[in-house]
Amino acid sequence: MKILLDTHIWLWWLTGSPELSASERRALDRSAEAQQLCLPVISLWEAQMLHGKKRIELPLPFADWLRRASAPGVVRLVPLDTEVVIALDRLPRAFRGDPADRLIAATALACRLPLATRDEHIRRSRAVRIWRGISRR
Repeated sequence: MKILLDTHIWLWWLTGSPELSASERRALDRSAEAQQLCLPVISLWEAQMLHGKKRIELPLPFADWLRRASAPGVVRLVPLDTEVVIALDRLPRAFRGDPADRLIAATALACRLPLATRDEHIRRSRAVRIWRGISRR
């Protein structure tokens, strides 16, 4: 089953963050081996913003890390296209706030993919199907 990763899950997975349990990491690794991990392109921008604000620490220079972290053998990038923008209209009115979160949720809707996220706002909205491989914590 293909899975759409929220930005924080992608970053935690690739940077070895303790935010993910060993079982969550193994589940993501298995999905990656099967080439079933998808990433909305807005996550590339979010990673750059976090790096620019020094909120993430990377083992390589940012450009090198980003090229490797978004390579086809790691994730499949999902573009921001017409269907994603149309899906924004399907989000509940209460789904406000961060534009990147809205685009990530809309990408999950447009592609009919479960979303791997710990974002409580997204989870509570019930706007998208949540991948069960990531716990609430």
